[in-house]
Amino acid sequence: MVSQGIYTLANDVVYDQLIALLNSIETHVSSSLPICIIPYDDRLDKVKSEIKNRQNLSLFDNQESIDRWENFADKVWEAHPRNQESKASRPKWYKGHLHRKLVAFDGEFDNFVFYEADNLAMKSVEDVFTKLTDYDFVFDDWEHRKPTENAALNIPIIEASGCYTEEQVRPKIHDASFFASKQGLFPPQELAELEERLIKKREVEWINRIGWWDDVFLYNYLTLRSERPIYNFTQSPDGQDRTGNCADADPFINIDNVLYNEQGLKPIHRIHYMNYSSSDFARLCQGEDANINYKDIFLHYRFLKNPDQKPSKLVPPSSLKKATRKLQGIMGKIKRTIS
Repeated sequence: MVSQGIYTLANDVVYDQLIALLNSIETHVSSSLPICIIPYDDRLDKVKSEIKNRQNLSLFDNQESIDRWENFADKVWEAHPRNQESKASRPKWYKGHLHRKLVAFDGEFDNFVFYEADNLAMKSVEDVFTKLTDYDFVFDDWEHRKPTENAALNIPIIEASGCYTEEQVRPKIHDASFFASKQGLFPPQELAELEERLIKKREVEWINRIGWWDDVFLYNYLTLRSERPIYNFTQSPDGQDRTGNCADADPFINIDNVLYNEQGLKPIHRIHYMNYSSSDFARLCQGEDANINYKDIFLHYRFLKNPDQKPSKLVPPSSLKKATRKLQGIMGKIKRTIS
């Protein structure tokens, strides 16, 4: 086993985001810490080429682990109440593979930090690893503040079960785009027991209906039911630890290509470009003025090692392009509904 390492989940579709993340980790976290890429699917030509160019980069290749988590997630989602609803109600991430990030628990790193590919590292994670001395899961997000109807877990149903109160559940609700944990959690026997609770005892209903096929919602059930200690920096008694992290919601200050929380100029662990598509970033890297907050920061890290390829200027998309993309989006939604 390796003492510490970093995981991310990627394929060729998010190649631009992956390169930006890797460069930001090398700049702000470590240039030598091993990084393992978990394959989202088989589209990996560009990813494999990048692995050859970086000594500390590898591809997660434990197919048994991938199959174990795939089978677990498939069984759980098939048992979820939303599985019986019409095709039109299926979320855009239906049948996705984001839950593959959970194979990190079967990986080679004793302690690890996971970054979703749509993040950029902004500072060291030494404090994150330190927290793993006392906790099994470490997060840095504000998911616990979401309204009950949008929370990852169905709090009223959980309370009605008599197992937990809202006061016990809500502080433990978290995101899955950035977290730290340990190798060996959720071994096969424990996962089998959780599967029985979810399916036979209908605890799958503890997972909020809006989160069907959402890895975050499933992960929240696992961390709650495992009853292992959880730490979230946004609930720290030290105000310096409580910062924003979302590019589409939180205000940041750019100082020498490092982002800081606007209020108090507090250092942030990462910026999360959630709610932006991989195609948005691909167009940005090709010189289009895509509608992405903090795009200058992203471009800096994406082309950090090949600045000559960075677009010299950004050009707004034409009205025709906008209309065509909107039409393609509508047609894609119709196709998903009838397929």
